[in-house]
Amino acid sequence: MNTTNNNSGNNHQSISQVLLRQAAKGEAGFFTSYNNDGRFISYYGDNHPRYAGNVVKAMASAKDGYPHVARLFHDHAATLNLSDQPARDAEWEAFGAMLDGQFIATVHQVIRLTPTIVEVIIHAPAATQHFHPGQFYRLQNYETTATVIDGTPLLMEGIALTGAWVDKEQGLMSTIALEMGVSSRLCAMLKPGQQVVLMGPTGTATEIEPNENVILCGGGLGNAVLFSIGKEMRRQGCRVIYFAGYRKGEDLFHQTDVEESADQVIWSSDTGAEIAPRRPQDSYKRGNILESMMAYATGELGPQIVPMNSAQRIVVIGSDRMMNAVRQARFGMLAPHLGPHAAIGSINSPMQCMMKEVCAQCIQRHVDPVTGEEKGYVFSCFNQDQPLDSVDFHFLESRLRANSLSEKVSNLWLNHLLKKQPMEMV
Repeated sequence: MNTTNNNSGNNHQSISQVLLRQAAKGEAGFFTSYNNDGRFISYYGDNHPRYAGNVVKAMASAKDGYPHVARLFHDHAATLNLSDQPARDAEWEAFGAMLDGQFIATVHQVIRLTPTIVEVIIHAPAATQHFHPGQFYRLQNYETTATVIDGTPLLMEGIALTGAWVDKEQGLMSTIALEMGVSSRLCAMLKPGQQVVLMGPTGTATEIEPNENVILCGGGLGNAVLFSIGKEMRRQGCRVIYFAGYRKGEDLFHQTDVEESADQVIWSSDTGAEIAPRRPQDSYKRGNILESMMAYATGELGPQIVPMNSAQRIVVIGSDRMMNAVRQARFGMLAPHLGPHAAIGSINSPMQCMMKEVCAQCIQRHVDPVTGEEKGYVFSCFNQDQPLDSVDFHFLESRLRANSLSEKVSNLWLNHLLKKQPMEMV
């Protein structure tokens, strides 16, 4: 639909007398049928049928549409008293400053948690307000302020980082990055006060059913994702047992947050230092996460505050191999110790735009868990939490390794640049 006024002109007095009519062939209508005391709703992007289909069309809708909006205020602007303009300018500047304070993201602090893991705390008030456990953010630095070494700007690609925690009162949010590729390594170079590009929160929040018994399985960096999930589950009356696994004991970080997210924590590490439990109900097992789950189930680690066979939900977050191992063990070694339950995995497929079903970099194949036949595809940036038994882990593994060569070459080039001009890192 399109809207016009009775005189087909631009005078402000006739705005409230608009008539709805069908947009003529070849004409773009930028207003919906909403009309409340001269206020209208314009719509742009691929929500507009004429501009649906691709990103270029969606951007063109704003170029074509803004003159229609501007015309609504043409005569009203002409009646304004020029002597009042300084007051209007001041009001506009105050409004702009408010928006800058809410939407411009700046680095608050960068903390090294382990030799390979850094935490980036960002001041971004608007980005913290709507966060729910399980959602994530897209983080990137600005090319205009990036350090340049030998003609190469140290520019991050947009990387997906789960929100570990948020402080809505102070406008702070935390993300935790494992230094693997160039972009995640550059997180360690960010400085307090530096402006960054932060999009989000995006993705779908983790589904939480109140008053359930829940098993959380976190592998390495996956434990950063489970902090807020476990705390929210407990807030909603769930009883939580948390299996926190690490390749090396030295990889442990935010131990207090893990403890606060569960009624009982079973720590495990393959190698390195042992993790010392700090609460009487918690335990440690040398080995991988499946071995710690078996030790708990068989009573080797003492009393079960949350009996494993009472768990109604299992949430698994970690590497693709770790999640697949838990998936398979539920039908093998762990089967006698589990009751009926829903099993969810947070799928960390490659992401690019993170705008929910746009670029398809994050696409994940699903299969029927009984027949193995293809069921369809899911955009993981739209919903990371997926039924564990439907995920095609072979597909996920191949997708995660598709950029392996370019990542190795980029890391070598960054190493080469840093030899020429060492940079301060946290």
